[in-house]
Amino acid sequence: MSAVAPPVRDDQQREKPSPGKADRPEVSDRARQEQRLAQRLVAPAVVIMLLVTAFPILRALYLSFYTYSLTSPEDRAFIGIDNYVTALTDGLFWRDIGVTVLYMVVTVGIELVIGFAFAMVMHRVVFARGLIRTSILIPYGIITVVSGFAWQFAFTYQNGFINGWLPGIGDSFNWFGETTPAVIAIMVSEIWKTTPFMSLLLLAGLAQVSDDMIEAAKVDGATWWQRLWRVILPNMRAAIMVAVLFRALDAYRIFDNIFVMTSGAVGTESISFLVYRQTIEQFQLGMGSALSVLLFLSVLLVAFLIVKLFRVDLAKARGEE
Repeated sequence: MSAVAPPVRDDQQREKPSPGKADRPEVSDRARQEQRLAQRLVAPAVVIMLLVTAFPILRALYLSFYTYSLTSPEDRAFIGIDNYVTALTDGLFWRDIGVTVLYMVVTVGIELVIGFAFAMVMHRVVFARGLIRTSILIPYGIITVVSGFAWQFAFTYQNGFINGWLPGIGDSFNWFGETTPAVIAIMVSEIWKTTPFMSLLLLAGLAQVSDDMIEAAKVDGATWWQRLWRVILPNMRAAIMVAVLFRALDAYRIFDNIFVMTSGAVGTESISFLVYRQTIEQFQLGMGSALSVLLFLSVLLVAFLIVKLFRVDLAKARGEE
């Protein structure tokens, strides 16, 4: 006797997922409600920010198509994209872009390592936890201009103490006389000032790592390095991305320390300082506006590359499967 397959009920046929639908994770009702609530809470701030920033952005875009100087405003004339062509074909612009990228990559990389070490200390310490966290965050509470002047004094060869601390340098070594030592001095001041911010963001990420997973890794015989690379860092990817993104965008727009310590001399000028020099010092609003637009676009590009580099699924990081 041949076996006859039982008939398929209609409800079973409806439950069979389609090939395209099976690949897409279902969003729970709670996740949808939280998303709608988040949109309503953020909407007023977004509207206010658009109202405040829309006019300056559009005005800068408008002026970038003109040759416009405050010293002779009556000579303003429409020149199309000539300001952009001049900027993009000028070696000074690309040199400042390179210096800016160097500031960003080196400072953010060092801050990530030191900030993670500080975050581990603040997360694990039991005795005097509040005092230790407050002490680490003190540099971030100092105004950037004040810290810039302090580090400028520390690196001066007449009265500074850095030369005395470093053997083989000599008391007469001028840190601000050449490009490389001047860039290093600016990076040191930037790292000292903003590492606490990085550690604060990473500390929030460490708090999301379950102690149960770490204990399970210990039971399985994982070493400290294995627990760090296989358990802690993968579960902190979203927090690390946010910390790197915030600091990278801030470091890419570096201005204060350069203005205070070198005023852009000896090849330490960043792209933000170039915009300042063209707009404020030379009164070239047309060229300054074009450079501002290019700076804005490059910031968007940096943010896009960082997000693509980490490839973080924020929905999965929030626990939405």
